[in-house]
Amino acid sequence: MRGSEAVRPSSAGRDRRRDVIRPPIDHTISEMTLSEKIGQMTQVSNESITPAEVSDHAIGSVLSGGNGNPEPNTPEVWSDMVGSYAEAATRTRLGVPLLYGVDAVHGHSNVGGATVFPHNIGLGAAGDDELVLRIGEATAAEMLATGVGWAFAPTIAVPQDIRWGRTYEGYGRDPSLVSAMGAALITGLQRSEPGRPRALACAKHFVGDGATSWGTAPRFDFVDWWDGWGDGWQIDQGDARISEVELRSIHLRPYIAAIQAGVMTVMASYNSWNGAKLHAHRGLLTDVLKGELGFAGFVVSDWMGVDQIDPSYGTGVATAINAGIDMVMVPDEYRRFIAAMTEAVTTGLIPMSRIDDAVRRILRAKTAAGLFADGLERPPLEVIGSADHRALAAEAVRRSAVLLKNDGALPIAPVVDSLRIAGEAADDIGLQCGGWTVGWQGGTGRTTSGTTLLEGLQALGHADVAFEPAGRFVDAARADLGIVCIAERPYAEGPGDCAAPDASEADRKVFAKMRRDCEKLVLVIYSGRPLAVADLIEQADAVVAAWLPGSEAGALADVLTGRFPFEAHTSQPWPGSLEDLGQPEAPPLYPTGHGLHTAQVAMTAEQSPAGAARTAVER
Repeated sequence: MRGSEAVRPSSAGRDRRRDVIRPPIDHTISEMTLSEKIGQMTQVSNESITPAEVSDHAIGSVLSGGNGNPEPNTPEVWSDMVGSYAEAATRTRLGVPLLYGVDAVHGHSNVGGATVFPHNIGLGAAGDDELVLRIGEATAAEMLATGVGWAFAPTIAVPQDIRWGRTYEGYGRDPSLVSAMGAALITGLQRSEPGRPRALACAKHFVGDGATSWGTAPRFDFVDWWDGWGDGWQIDQGDARISEVELRSIHLRPYIAAIQAGVMTVMASYNSWNGAKLHAHRGLLTDVLKGELGFAGFVVSDWMGVDQIDPSYGTGVATAINAGIDMVMVPDEYRRFIAAMTEAVTTGLIPMSRIDDAVRRILRAKTAAGLFADGLERPPLEVIGSADHRALAAEAVRRSAVLLKNDGALPIAPVVDSLRIAGEAADDIGLQCGGWTVGWQGGTGRTTSGTTLLEGLQALGHADVAFEPAGRFVDAARADLGIVCIAERPYAEGPGDCAAPDASEADRKVFAKMRRDCEKLVLVIYSGRPLAVADLIEQADAVVAAWLPGSEAGALADVLTGRFPFEAHTSQPWPGSLEDLGQPEAPPLYPTGHGLHTAQVAMTAEQSPAGAARTAVER
């Protein structure tokens, strides 16, 4: 894309001296004051700015962070909130439209009632780029219905250490897989329909965020960031101590695919590369990303990422912009940012050419999103959580579940004399969705609408299944079959960094009780990474890694009962013990690519969905 692409001029769009048409983007930039240019480079949290202030400062972007939901949290209120900010931008002198961003990392997942898809680690296990493309299209439709045009997704990190709290945001450890999946989501998110606006994707986090070393996460006296999070932030935001060869051969590759797929925004990473902060790294942001790779869109900082560069905020701002950051996710003290930018430009710390380049890139992306076009209609609110989208999410759940082990316990027979299910996760939507779901860190309970594993089994004819979260069943008789569903507590980013990703003590107690009380025992694991539970795997008769399946976990019943086959493969190696974590040479319990397949069970017309006797064949 070129700077001459169609952006609606703010005035006649004609050079009165020579009576010729100027390139519209350049013309718009030529009419902007310094404050209006800085406004375009400013992204503010909706919790820190009003629509009137957007107009006053010609702000270019507003975001809802992980907890930036309106009250009540409904699609209608979201639409009204986003619309109020968008309308405020039209009241500025030049009327440059606003770009609204959200963390739509597994669907438009902060919106109450939206479809929540499996997190990326599960989609990596499915390994189907066409499925991911369709998920991107569905996510874009639900976003655009509320007026949101920018998803901070996909994460195209290549996680090397499962102790990282963002492991589930990555598709897997293979850069080829990550490249294909990331490009597919970008294509789906940015695919436009005639007469409708286009959503923008954001490839993140540039670059090397999946290669950081345990214990290298920084602490800064001048940034109030880590208080109250206990042992969090041990590897997230840390230092990637790797060679340039490794950086390029593993971690840069997905960005090449993302650019080829047409991504219009890239988010800089909090991490450092051999001690150098990425937010301040001109060599990678400008020379490599924009120069060598030819990225034509704009680079946005991460939340308060610029604050970490230098104790002097003004120095940090100037360093980041000169390094290649085009838009700064401030996100709160936007007046301080505007003042620092103004001073840096007027004193010559930031050249005007760098400002113009940043604004040109931002306007180019807004043009690609159709924000300057007239008469575009966004999808109706009814697409949010629609039956079609939930069916797609259910397909993704079935396709992503990995059968790690099966000693004759699966599929579940259509008639079971006694079937017991235990573990609170079996009937908890918050636990099955994980982080980045109706809140930054996620939550527990019925946080949004959806179906649980328990409900899925009941819907398939097992309505009499006995469920007791703690496994304390009144009937003392030994059951034919039991299912235990265990889960990590929801987390996101640094608070999810965990030195020992294991089953909780409570889940272990439930498992032990069910193991004593059931002839056959199936273990279902909800987690954002492989867990060091080799002892539980050894004791169970069948083990399913369901990852974080999202709102439609009821679809797991389809693979447990054989209505659909197991076909996924783990995209991360499964550790043999806690001691193996962080030891790349340690042999895994299950290597990357492991997964047992089952045959779909044939059913006659007379058989119910629960079917008659079924058999599965491992192949």
